[in-house]
Amino acid sequence: MKPQTAEWIEKAEGDWKVACREFDCDAPVFDAVCFHAQQVVEKYLKALLEERGITVPKTHDLLVLLDLQQESLHELEEWRNSLANLTTYSVAFRYPGEEALFEDSEEALNTAKKVRARVREELGLINNI
Repeated sequence: MKPQTAEWIEKAEGDWKVACREFDCDAPVFDAVCFHAQQVVEKYLKALLEERGITVPKTHDLLVLLDLQQESLHELEEWRNSLANLTTYSVAFRYPGEEALFEDSEEALNTAKKVRARVREELGLINNI
């Protein structure tokens, strides 16, 4: 595995831990869960691009990152709507005027869990979910 790929994974795992810990605490901040779940997916998709030698764009748009996967993760295509939703969480809940609900954070975390597991499998990593 390339060193840069490992760095992306390390960063993604940090976001995964924060999202899970926040979701499971007594008074979760759902905005934070959604943001970190989005970051998990973004960083795992970027790790896969890095490992394949594809230029990693500076974007938070998960659909752009999905489209760059060169059709190798066909099953992620069925999660396109969830990824589009998750993309908005990179910014939407970080500013006044919008607030994440329990349902938003639950869906975000579930999407992150699925993508995380699939990309880890693709990279030959053991899934500790």
